[in-house]
Amino acid sequence: MLHSPSKATLLSAALPGAGQFYNKKYWKIPVIYAGFAGLGYLVKTNHDDYKIYKDAYRLRLDMDENTVDDFVGVYSDEDLVTLKNYYRRNRDLSMIGIGLLYILNIIDASVDAHLFYFNVSDDLTLHVQPGYSGGYFAGPALNLSVNF
Repeated sequence: MLHSPSKATLLSAALPGAGQFYNKKYWKIPVIYAGFAGLGYLVKTNHDDYKIYKDAYRLRLDMDENTVDDFVGVYSDEDLVTLKNYYRRNRDLSMIGIGLLYILNIIDASVDAHLFYFNVSDDLTLHVQPGYSGGYFAGPALNLSVNF
């Protein structure tokens, strides 16, 4: 039975890491899931901070004297807007990172499957031997041959 690159690609698209398992590259699976966990953590923490500063800014703009945010005297209105935008941007970039990691997971599985039968030999040799060259520059020569 031949090793199928399309099967590895579809497996990895259905479940990240499944294509790597199919390709017998088991060490890549924890790396993929650690990447997803790290990026997921960044999404969560940045979203929580974004909500804090967004709600604080909203409370300042509601024109009700009974509602006071936690940052009175600490941050100005402009600071709250800057912090809100900062954490929203980082949250969005982390989500983009999750998407890119998902795509790279699929590409990695596909490339590994295409190279599954590629011979990686430890025998890389270079042979240097004297020789004779015919043609325009006739005479003694040095022949190089590389074996893979």
